[in-house]
Amino acid sequence: MQEKECGTGKGRFAGVERMVPAGDLRLWTEEFGDPAHPAVLLLMGAGAQGVQWNDGFVARLVAGGRRVIRYDHRDAGRSSTVDFAAHPYTVADMAADALAVLDALGVDRAHFVGASLGGVIAQRLAVTHRHRMLTLTALASSPLGTDMAGIVGRAMAGLPPLEGELPAPTPELLATLASVSQSRGMGEEEYLAARLPLWRVLHGPDLPFDEDEYRAMERRVYRRARHLPAALNHTLAGAAGSGRTEDLAGVTAPTLVLHGTADPMFPLPHGEALAAAVPGARLVTVPGLGHTLPSALDGRLAEEVLRHTERAGR
Repeated sequence: MQEKECGTGKGRFAGVERMVPAGDLRLWTEEFGDPAHPAVLLLMGAGAQGVQWNDGFVARLVAGGRRVIRYDHRDAGRSSTVDFAAHPYTVADMAADALAVLDALGVDRAHFVGASLGGVIAQRLAVTHRHRMLTLTALASSPLGTDMAGIVGRAMAGLPPLEGELPAPTPELLATLASVSQSRGMGEEEYLAARLPLWRVLHGPDLPFDEDEYRAMERRVYRRARHLPAALNHTLAGAAGSGRTEDLAGVTAPTLVLHGTADPMFPLPHGEALAAAVPGARLVTVPGLGHTLPSALDGRLAEEVLRHTERAGR
């Protein structure tokens, strides 16, 4: 266990790092705040590390009276890596990892906040383990059961979407994804040069793009990863299936859907469809937000999460 300092510059606080068991794996976790406060579990998206939940966002949740936990999925950051060819896994396995984190930290029920694939993982838990969930917040996500592999495949092949299908990522993003390489032998500067164009597109065209912020984030990701290419397995896990959209009709956790109006990965209809599929879900659109979490919006996003989790507490 290791303590480190984290904060926004207006007061700092200690985050406690632990490696916790999840079956045969070990997962990196970090928690902040008073253990007596309601727990918020942050679930990152495909290929991302737990530290990509901004420190400023975390600090605001802690200041609002929450115990905040972020962690690295398997195959990301400091957590164990998996030979996917020999031991393939699915969204269900990644959901079990999230519960293992809570179990190891002694948390019975939590508020789940998931971004992108993290939102899908949280949706699955809202269906299968509703007794562990106080509230659900899905950020920049798509409904459980969405066939993104098929949607992307048809778009890249120049085929029309199926009737009633949710929209594909933007052509600019698809082209950028096809051109991005991530090999084990990449040096740090080569890696940064390859990743920044992708972040520029994911960020979207509406808000100012702070290249220095994304460069610092990716430098941190590069330096703490056990094996960078392993995180690509998350996409394979997502493509293996996550459940059925119809299952969301059984969700009982109060649900907030946060979605940017400029999301190039999951255009706004994905968020609208998710909110429509969950009984009583509330959709909040964030003008200009793409498929990233820029620090300029830390305050706005934290405020929405605090308000949502406070309502559930009352």
